[in-house]
Amino acid sequence: MADSASLYRQLLQRDRAIALSLLLGLCALAWWYLLRGAGMDMTAMDHAGMPMAWTPAYAGIIFIMWWVMMLAMMLPSALPMILLYGLISRRLAQQGRLAVPNSLFALGYLSIWGLFSLAATGLQWQLDRLTLLSPMLASRSLWLGGLLLIGAGVWQLTPLKQACLRHCRGPVDFLTRHWRPGPAGAWHMGLLHGIYCLGCCWVLMSLLFYGGIMNLYWIIGLSLYVMLEKFTPPRWPLSRHSGLLLIGWGAGVLSRAAGLI
Repeated sequence: MADSASLYRQLLQRDRAIALSLLLGLCALAWWYLLRGAGMDMTAMDHAGMPMAWTPAYAGIIFIMWWVMMLAMMLPSALPMILLYGLISRRLAQQGRLAVPNSLFALGYLSIWGLFSLAATGLQWQLDRLTLLSPMLASRSLWLGGLLLIGAGVWQLTPLKQACLRHCRGPVDFLTRHWRPGPAGAWHMGLLHGIYCLGCCWVLMSLLFYGGIMNLYWIIGLSLYVMLEKFTPPRWPLSRHSGLLLIGWGAGVLSRAAGLI
């Protein structure tokens, strides 16, 4: 019994390193996938030089592309929450309670971004049908681009955005308020954290339709901004400043569309 207890404690101590390694490996694979595909002209997928037809298989490829992209962009900023959940779960296990792996929490979180990816795939299909996207999957329309920028800027200033951001910035407070035991509890908390994270960032992710879904610089820029927004102190009004900047940028784009400048 003593040997079994000692082995169990060693496994618990190694669990954090294993979980961190797996999560970082998952991030690395996602970024590798993006680096291989970013910058690719999507019309090149058809040897005739015409865009691919939206068959179920093609839609599935686009959905996977979106989900992997969301994993690469959002998982790094969620690592502190996931690792803290694992730490608390291990401490509870040492007290004789059921140990729940980080993976259930992470899967709950990523499933929310899977739903977002499904919606983004549908939106891309509609924009493609209306010929509003370039081969690099950026907006051809100044009107659409301007409205996306202004919409993202306005969302940055809303109370709901700020409320979601507070939950994402405070892992300890989030887990204290919403802790539920067992595997179902881990899944539920992962889903809830994903919802708050989605509330923070869904409009920012829509800006990929402005800068280009296959534009690596745009992808990296948005990823870095999301991390800055979540990790900077609350007294730094980064989201408000970026909101005003996006509104001004969008107004300039709409002015160009209207021929005013």
